[in-house]
Amino acid sequence: MLSFFRRIINSKAGVVVTFIVLGVIAIAFAAGDVTNISSMAGGITGSEVAKVGSAKITANDLRTAAQNEVAAYRQEQPTLDMAQFIAAGGFEGTLQREITGLSLEQFGKDQGMVVSRRLIDGQIASIPAFRGPNGQFDPALYQQLLAQRKMTDLQVRTDLERTTFAQQLTVPTIGATQFATQMALPYASLLLEKRQGEVGYIPTRLVPAGAAPSDADIQTFYTRNARRYTLPERRTVRYALVNTAAVATQSSPSDAEIARYYQTNAAKYAAAQKRDVTQVVVLDQAGANALAAKAKAGTSLADAARAAGLEASVQKGVVKAAYAAQSSAAVADAVFGAGQGAIVGPVRGTLGFVVAKVDAITQVPGKTLAQARPEIVTELTKQKQAAALGELRNTIEDALSGNATFDEVVADRKLQAQTTPAVTAQGAAPDAPTFQATPEQRAMITAAFTAEDGDAPQIVPIGQDGSFAVVGVGQIQRSAPRPLAQVRNQVVADLTADRARAAARKLANAVLAKVNKGMSMAQALKETGLAVPPARPIAAARRDLAAAQNTPAAAPLALLFSMPQNKARTLEAPQNEGWYVIRVTKIEPGNATGNDAAIRAARADLGRLIGREYVSQFARAVRDAVVVKTDPKAIAKVRSELLSNGGN
Repeated sequence: MLSFFRRIINSKAGVVVTFIVLGVIAIAFAAGDVTNISSMAGGITGSEVAKVGSAKITANDLRTAAQNEVAAYRQEQPTLDMAQFIAAGGFEGTLQREITGLSLEQFGKDQGMVVSRRLIDGQIASIPAFRGPNGQFDPALYQQLLAQRKMTDLQVRTDLERTTFAQQLTVPTIGATQFATQMALPYASLLLEKRQGEVGYIPTRLVPAGAAPSDADIQTFYTRNARRYTLPERRTVRYALVNTAAVATQSSPSDAEIARYYQTNAAKYAAAQKRDVTQVVVLDQAGANALAAKAKAGTSLADAARAAGLEASVQKGVVKAAYAAQSSAAVADAVFGAGQGAIVGPVRGTLGFVVAKVDAITQVPGKTLAQARPEIVTELTKQKQAAALGELRNTIEDALSGNATFDEVVADRKLQAQTTPAVTAQGAAPDAPTFQATPEQRAMITAAFTAEDGDAPQIVPIGQDGSFAVVGVGQIQRSAPRPLAQVRNQVVADLTADRARAAARKLANAVLAKVNKGMSMAQALKETGLAVPPARPIAAARRDLAAAQNTPAAAPLALLFSMPQNKARTLEAPQNEGWYVIRVTKIEPGNATGNDAAIRAARADLGRLIGREYVSQFARAVRDAVVVKTDPKAIAKVRSELLSNGGN
């Protein structure tokens, strides 16, 4: 909401500083857009892109940061490349984050703040990605992941130290939520503003399409709009499934293993007695005595407990050992020594005095080895399958670590290799429309698109039972337009629609010019010569804009509140369906003075964002205090290198 108001008064929003370390840690501590960097290049050497106080950002620092951010984003957008990242403003955002983060670090050190090595050690050890099978920090895994991400321990520690300085300086401020009433009053009044107007509409479908396009027209349109007909990058995915069937021959338990399991778990298959028990725990003995007396007199234990302000608990089918573990041996002896329907207690337990009722007693007969054999076979088979799959996975991972190829792994382990059609990162196969990726194949496709050309095959889990797939990248078909011959009909349809859209826009501009000169909307629409819908009135309060978000009315309402009175503007309808002509006829300013509800609502909305605004201003002030100098030529050179080298 704050950003909404700031857009209204033509001010700038604040700064978002996001640190991404290895794609695992992401700490966002502000929101906005600090872009006004001092462009003084004095004192900057050729290898530096910026100086921040006494520190510097080298070209390699900036290049590496951009590459790491692209790698992190590719975890969710596998098709993202450096060119797309830069086109979307990612490179500039990376530069801002590097400068702002370093500014905060320099400022913190100037104020005497310290981040100890022990603290950084603890942060690294707490990252889940660095934990081994035992749940503890694994130095070997840490080094392996660093090598994969082409980072060093020093880089990780530097990033974490900088992130910690940023947290310590900004997190306390980000929680600020107080916003003064007098400051909220103009915003609350703005929300109460009301406007009226009228809307004319010229549908594209009513505009004549004109003569059929010539071959030259079609070729020109296709060339200019090649991106419309461009297929995304596609890859064939080679994979080999390794599931329980692959280890079936070594997963059948022997008679000796079955007998040993039966003996080890003798208690599980012995005859047992299970009981349904209702119990109440009372802190003092006097209260427990009174409760037991009521229950023995005929009141249900649950009702007696409720009358005393307590709640009874019911346990179904509990055995003595389990019951003793959660109460006490004395309570278990008393409950399992009583008959069905008996009231037991009070007996001292671990949390107080227990009063219980034996609701039901069930005798469970024991099982002989022959009777238990089917379930033992099932359990042992699962265990042996999991162990065999784990061992096989370790063997394959070792082979891949030794630079074994996909074909070598498949041949050595006698696996069956399979290949998908050429698919996009979303699993669609443009050249094989009938292909439907299974959930397992989707996981493999995602893994294949996160891999770089030439990377080793990957292990992809595909089942809860330990099954996995060995996944490699087959052929890579780079993004390219479909040949005109394949999409000619679509090109003709798009060209015809584009011409109609342009003609509709021309008519809308003609109506706009007449309306702004004083002609009525109805007359201007009539002079188009088309059977367009009649002009319709529109009226709303500014606060209706939020409720209209993601609805067809959102854009017309937003335009209504961005024009002066008696002025009109055009607006394209969604999906090229036509053009709106919108005119403001009346503006009623809002006044929230004395409207406590409106002011409270504005304070609450603004309070949710004011902390970030404070951090934005603080970050801006810090950058000014430490003095930032940049070299635009060096920055442009890094940007150009990333584009020309594809990010490598």
